Amino acid sequence: MHSPRRDRHPLIAHLPFALVLALVAVAGFRIWQYHWRQGAVIVGGALLVAAVLRAVLSDAQAGLLAIRGRPVDVLSYTGLGVLILFVAFTIVGGPLD
Repeated sequence: MHSPRRDRHPLIAHLPFALVLALVAVAGFRIWQYHWRQGAVIVGGALLVAAVLRAVLSDAQAGLLAIRGRPVDVLSYTGLGVLILFVAFTIVGGPLD
C-alpha cells in the first residue's frame, strides 16, 4: 500500500530541482544572447540556491538535488557556485568581454 502523502503530491519533490533548472535555463538564455558574465553569475547563483535548498530540506523533499549526503551536497554546490561567481567577476578582457 502506498503512503497517502506520496500519492497526493508526487511532483512536489521535484520542485526544488525545477527551480534550480529554471535558473540555469535563464542563464543559458543570457549566455546565448552574448551576455556570458550575467549568465555565469546566474549559474553561480543557481548553485547557491541549490546549496540552500539542500541544506534546509529533508532528503525526500530535496528530490533530485540530493545526490550524496547532505554535507557533501551542500559543500559541493556552494564550492562550485562560489568558484563560478569568482570567475565571472574577475575575468577581464578577452574575446567575450
